[in-house]
Amino acid sequence: MTTQNKIYFRHGMRDGSPIALGYFAVAFTLGIAARNAGLSSIQALIASALNNASAGEYAGFALIAAGSSYVEMAVMTLVVNARYLLMSCALSQKLKPDTPLRHRMLIAYDVTDEIFGICVAQPGHLNPWYAYGAIAVAIPGWAFGTFFGVIMGNVLPTRVVSALSVGLYGMFLAIIIPPARKDRVIAGVVAAGFAASYLVNRLPLFSGLSTGIKTIALTVALALLAAVLFPTNMVNSGEKSSSDNGDSKEVS
Repeated sequence: MTTQNKIYFRHGMRDGSPIALGYFAVAFTLGIAARNAGLSSIQALIASALNNASAGEYAGFALIAAGSSYVEMAVMTLVVNARYLLMSCALSQKLKPDTPLRHRMLIAYDVTDEIFGICVAQPGHLNPWYAYGAIAVAIPGWAFGTFFGVIMGNVLPTRVVSALSVGLYGMFLAIIIPPARKDRVIAGVVAAGFAASYLVNRLPLFSGLSTGIKTIALTVALALLAAVLFPTNMVNSGEKSSSDNGDSKEVS
C-alpha cells in the first residue's frame, strides 16, 4: 500500500466511523429479530458479516422464522437488495477506467446506502482505499451489533426483548416516512403496500401461499406497477470536474 493509499484509507475510516456507530445501534435490534428466528449469536454474526443490509437481512430472518425454503430466501434477498445493483453501476463510474476487477469486486461487496453516499460524494475519481477504510469499520459495527443483540436477547427479560423488537419497525418507519412526506407517489405505494399485505394475509384465496412467496410477489408487483404508472426521469447531476480533478488534489 502506497503512502497516498494509506491516507485515503485513514480518511475512509474517519468518515465511516459515524456510520459504524449507527450500524451497531440498528443491528442490535436486528439481533433481537435473529434471536427470535432461532439463530445463535455466531450465526447472526456471520449473517451480518456476509449481508450488510438491514431490509434484506430482516427479510431473511423473517423467512427463517416462517420456515421458508432456501429458494424463497434467495429470491426475496435478491429482490429487496436489488437497489444495490443500481448503486454499484453508479459507483463504478466514479472509478478510473483502468481500475482492476479485484478492486471493483471488493468495493461492490459492501455497497450500502451510507457507504455509497460518502463514496459518490468524493471529488473526482474514487480511490478504492477510501472505500476500504469505510468498509473496514462499517462491517464490524454491523456484524457485532447483531451479535450482541442476540446475546442480550437471550439474557434480558421477555418483556424487554419484546420492547426492543419494536425498534426495528421504528427504523423502517424512519426510512419510509421522510420520502413519503415529500413524494405523494411514494406515499401512495407505501399505503398500497400496507393494504395489499393485509388483504393477502386475510383473503382465503391466498391462504395456500407461503409468507415468502406473498412478500416476493407483492414487492415485485407494487414496484413494477409504480415504475410503469409513475416513471422517474434519471437526470445526470452533471458533476463539474475534470477527470483528474480529484486525483490532482493533495490529500492531507
